[in-house]
Amino acid sequence: MKTSSYLLSTRTLLNSKLSPPTSHSSQVTRTRIRDSVVGASAAKLVLFQAPAGFGKSTLMAQCLERFESEGVATAWLTLDDADNDIQRFLSCVEAAISSMMALPQEPERGLHSSKSPGDTALELVTSLAAEHAAFALFLDDFERIHEPTVLGLVREIIDHLPHNCRLVIGSRSVPELGLGRLRARGRLLEIDSELMRFSKEETHHFLNGCRQLSLSLDDLGHIHDKTEGWVAALWLASLALEHHPAPAEFIAGFSGENRAVAHYLAEDVLSQQPPRVRNFLLRTSILRYMSVPLCNALLPDTDSESLINLLNEANIFLVPIEGQERLYRYHSLFADFLRAQLEQHLPQEVPYLHRAASHWFEDQHRPVPAIDHALEGKDYRRALELLAVHGEELLAQGRMRLLARWFDTIPAGRLDGFPLLQAIHVWALCFTSSPRKAMDLLQRTGLENSRDPQIRPHVLALRPSILAIMDDFEEAYRIGREALKQLPNGDPFADTALVNTVANAYSVMGEYQEARQLLDGARDVQGVYESAFNAMYSESVEGIIDLQEGRQRQAAARFRLAVGMTRARGAFSFSGTTGNAWAGVLHASAVYESNDLPQAARLLNVYVPLVRDIGLPDHMILGDVMLSRIAFHEGDLDKAFQILASLELTGHRRQQPRVVATARLERAHLMLLQGDEEASLAELERADDPQVWDRVKGLRLLANDLETAQIGRLRWESLVGDASIAVEKLRQAIAEAVNDSRYRRACKLRLFLAVALQRKGQLRGALEEMEKVLKEACREGYFRLILDEGPRVGALVVHLQSDTLERKQDRREPLFAEYLQQLLQGFGPTVFNAYPPVEDAQALLLPEPLTRKEIRVLKLLAEGHSNSAMAEKLFVSDSTIRTHLRNINAKLNASNRTEAVAIARKAGVV
Repeated sequence: MKTSSYLLSTRTLLNSKLSPPTSHSSQVTRTRIRDSVVGASAAKLVLFQAPAGFGKSTLMAQCLERFESEGVATAWLTLDDADNDIQRFLSCVEAAISSMMALPQEPERGLHSSKSPGDTALELVTSLAAEHAAFALFLDDFERIHEPTVLGLVREIIDHLPHNCRLVIGSRSVPELGLGRLRARGRLLEIDSELMRFSKEETHHFLNGCRQLSLSLDDLGHIHDKTEGWVAALWLASLALEHHPAPAEFIAGFSGENRAVAHYLAEDVLSQQPPRVRNFLLRTSILRYMSVPLCNALLPDTDSESLINLLNEANIFLVPIEGQERLYRYHSLFADFLRAQLEQHLPQEVPYLHRAASHWFEDQHRPVPAIDHALEGKDYRRALELLAVHGEELLAQGRMRLLARWFDTIPAGRLDGFPLLQAIHVWALCFTSSPRKAMDLLQRTGLENSRDPQIRPHVLALRPSILAIMDDFEEAYRIGREALKQLPNGDPFADTALVNTVANAYSVMGEYQEARQLLDGARDVQGVYESAFNAMYSESVEGIIDLQEGRQRQAAARFRLAVGMTRARGAFSFSGTTGNAWAGVLHASAVYESNDLPQAARLLNVYVPLVRDIGLPDHMILGDVMLSRIAFHEGDLDKAFQILASLELTGHRRQQPRVVATARLERAHLMLLQGDEEASLAELERADDPQVWDRVKGLRLLANDLETAQIGRLRWESLVGDASIAVEKLRQAIAEAVNDSRYRRACKLRLFLAVALQRKGQLRGALEEMEKVLKEACREGYFRLILDEGPRVGALVVHLQSDTLERKQDRREPLFAEYLQQLLQGFGPTVFNAYPPVEDAQALLLPEPLTRKEIRVLKLLAEGHSNSAMAEKLFVSDSTIRTHLRNINAKLNASNRTEAVAIARKAGVV
């Protein structure tokens, strides 16, 4: 029965948010604006931006109706302050999109889903991007959203909208959604307050037509001039004028700026209501939405149902919401005014009303709004009592942002008698705001001196966890090892978090065997307590070890498993916004390595903003470097360098010198790929911070496994510097990497060695080195590790493929031959310019000349087209294409299409 009540409340709240304002006869149809919005097919974002009361919601609702009449799918979501909690925001958007796109929606998830926000966001963006039918998603009251992570995800949704789909936003303020970029590209349609003002004709139609006031032309002109077409003021004025004995006098005395006008008119309207209606309006203004049972809880001696019916019939700023039960909400402008009036005239009742609402929500088994109302009513004692009951559960669910928001509103000192809540506060700060603030709070609370068996496990786990996020792995290693001696402490969450954190520290220190032993122990505990976050953490850490030891495929499998842990087990994602983001960036790195750049970009754009919020150094570096390289690959150099500049600035702000130095290293890398050798060398010198790299040398930090000052310098020397010096230094560096079991690093360095040998004129040695390293890369599925080094490495791959064909090795090792072909496709056609055909190549390789049609087929084949695609382009049948391919293979003495393309390239045919 409790579950049924909870589901009903969840659906009720969702229905209230997913329902647009209902239309009524007093509204003016804004045909011109509505038609311009529906006809703006090039716009991805339509922004209704104006102060309160300009009719944004009504206009958006009219546009929604017009879209629906055109057969366009639509969805509506009204936002509120609580939607700055990313988990709630994503749940609501998911519900809206699921309804619009007719996707299955799990009824039990609702607004309190334990699903990872990173997973939810990725699914939403993917669903929207893949939708072929036209749709329009409406987000109203967007000014309430200020959380950077939520804003970043909305930007991601806009970026991935299909060309026939739109996001329609209503906001009082200008949202931070990259409007300048959208405006420059013609993807933004702006409807501002000037456009939303009523014209004189619309004012006349509204007052005398819709509202039937029978005002004179002079009165109509005066009221229009004084309101300047402001819709809310006209509406409020019409209410006051409806029964006013002297309209001209009222209009003559009507004045003031918008807020003053709204207050004046609302007070005038309010004063004309019967006392019981005024009392009901004021006392129910604390509610985000109203139902008869909820209002009865606040006002037990009031017939709430009859009053709601009365307000609804009188159309006094009450917006009905269609749903499973009768729901209503006040117009936001009117609600703001009512709450101000309540605070002014009945301040003693405010705490009582919030307390009644809090108790009602508690009885409905909805602790979140119960705690919200307790805090809004400044009933901190009750809020803390509720938190004491539900805090650990919310922590386990990963509601870190929600917890942090609540703790921010509780006055200093109020938590002194609640040590467990203090510990939860530290967890929330650590994973939402700043680990430095979390450490400071941990020290100020004195929790570290507690011997309370309920508190001690959290203290032992918190300090090493905070230190690891602060990039102080050495201290996390030292303290964590001592803390392990005190296990078990009786708290499965804290104990397992400690084990995983120390295992991570062990891996960073290079003690892989010890790390794996701890991880195995953590998995045994997880099998009993089903901690999804800790299971995710364990798989991620072991995946990192696999990766650094060169087992790319095994690491990719672990990351893929880890990123789905919270969804699969239905438990929690630790922070609610970073649990799966930890594994998400790692999973994205595996997808990136496989050269699936579109999918990698989509993953990164979801997960990187989440890890930036916390400041996880390795994840930030990995994510931004990959995003920068993807932008560079796509030819967007400005974006590539902007991402690195932002990463460098973040490193400065967070006092993370390793982040700063690595951002500069990557900038030097991109400059080298551009051919700007001097600028690259200068940037390498800026990145060479001895204090950073002396420390990094002794650690196994994932973000710097392949990027250090030494590796950056070796890359530069091998590609454009002194090749002889590079060869000597590279052999030494490779030996060190192999001795340290850094096989992935050794693979990267051997690429540089092959290039340096070629530049020294030792082509055969270069090809032998390249063949060995690429065969290892083929086994593990490395692509970007090679492709990211650019055309100089690509030219060697071309040489190697030609050499492989001449030795007929491709027939003995077809998988390796296919891998080489995939690499060459990844490098792109420009790489062949670095490897011109040999003299008389066509005469040697093409004893029988190809026809023009066969050459055309070869070119299409080289571009990666399928048989059916080539048939379509050449206007022939599939069987004709197969005949051409057989003839081509016979003339080139090739056994397959990959070999045919390679021979044709060497001969200069394609």
